[in-house]
Amino acid sequence: MPNSYDTRKSPVALDQDSTLIAVIEMSQSSWLVAGIIPGIERQPLKKLAPDADAVIRLLERWRDEGVKAGRRITRLAVAFESGRDGFWLARHMQEHGIEAHVIHAASVAVSRIHRRAKTDRLDTNMLKRAFVGWLRGEPDHCTMAPIPTLAAEDARRPSREREKLIGERTRLVNRMKAALARHGVRNFNPKLKKAPERLADVRMPDGEPLPSNTVAELKRAMTRARLLGNQIKEIEADRLDRLQQAPEAGSHPMVLLLARVKSIGVETADMLVHEVLSRDLRDRRAVARYGGLTGAPDESGKRRREKGLARAGNARARRGMIQLAWRFLRFQGDSALAQWYQARCEGATRGRRKALIVALARKLLIALWRLVTTGETPQGVVLRPAS
Repeated sequence: MPNSYDTRKSPVALDQDSTLIAVIEMSQSSWLVAGIIPGIERQPLKKLAPDADAVIRLLERWRDEGVKAGRRITRLAVAFESGRDGFWLARHMQEHGIEAHVIHAASVAVSRIHRRAKTDRLDTNMLKRAFVGWLRGEPDHCTMAPIPTLAAEDARRPSREREKLIGERTRLVNRMKAALARHGVRNFNPKLKKAPERLADVRMPDGEPLPSNTVAELKRAMTRARLLGNQIKEIEADRLDRLQQAPEAGSHPMVLLLARVKSIGVETADMLVHEVLSRDLRDRRAVARYGGLTGAPDESGKRRREKGLARAGNARARRGMIQLAWRFLRFQGDSALAQWYQARCEGATRGRRKALIVALARKLLIALWRLVTTGETPQGVVLRPAS
C-alpha cells in the first residue's frame, strides 16, 4: 500500500458482503483477534500467542467460513493500534496479500464516563467500530498511520539513538554535578577529559578531599559518560560516511540540500528529512500539523481562548524546529522570515516573543518543505556553497 493514501478515510469503497474485517488488540503476552465475517451472524473472537503466521491462518479459516456461507470474499482488511510492535506486522501481512492498516492510538474516541470499564474484549469492539467507519469513508472515526518501508524506518534510527544517548549523557553529568554539590564543590567540571585524574586535587570547603566512595562513584560515572560520548561520535561519523559515499541515494539529496542552509547542520537536516520532510504530506497545513506546531483553540459559546500548542504531531520535529527557529534568527537575520519576526517583536514582552517563535518555526518548516520538494529557496535565505 503506498504511503500517499488518505489517512482519514479508506481509498477503496467498502463492500461488506465481500470484505472480511478484523482487528487485533495487541499486548506483550497475547493478541486478541476480533472479526466480522460476511454471511456469519456471530462476530468471532480468538486469543492467540504473539504469532503473525497464526493470525494469517486464523484469517484464512474465517474466510473459508464465509465462503461456505455463500459469500465471495475478495478483500481481507486488518487493523491494529500503533504501539510497541511498530509496523513489522503490517508489512508482513501485506506480503501475504492482506490489506493491513495501523490506527493512530490517540485518534480513537473513548468513553468519557468516569472509571469506565476497560478490557481487551471491549477494546476490540471499540476498534471494530472505528475501523468499519473508516472503511466506509466516514470522517473522524480514526486516523491511520502511513506504513513506512523497512529502509525508511531504519533510516530514522541513528538520529533517534543519538538523541537518547545525549539525554543519557546529560542525566549522567547532572548526577555528577549533584554529587559534587552535596560536598560544596561547584567549580569542578566533570566533563573535562582529564577530570578523573584531577579528582584527587578537589577539596571541599573545609579543605578536606572528597570521600573515597564519592570519588569512586564519580570515576565510574565519568567512564560511562566517556563511552556515551564515543558512541555519539561514532553515529555522527557513520552518517557523514554514508552521505559522502552515496550522495544521491535515497533521501541523501534532501539532507545535503538542507545542510546547505546556514544555521542548519547535518544532524538537524537528517532529523527533519527522516521525521517530516521525506513523508508524502498533502499540503502546508499537513506539514504544520505533523510538525506539532499548530494551536489548540478552546471555543464554547462566548468563550474564546488558545490553549497553546496542540502537541499532536511529531515531538522530535517540534523540539528541533523551535531550537532551529532561534538559531535561524541569529544566522539568517536578513531573510524575510527573520524580518517578519523582528517586526512583530519590536517592543513585545517575553511571552509574546516565545509565542511568535512558534509561529516562526511553523513558517520555517513549511519553507524548508517547499525547498526540498520544489526547490523554492526562502526569500533572503543564505545557502552555503555546494561541496
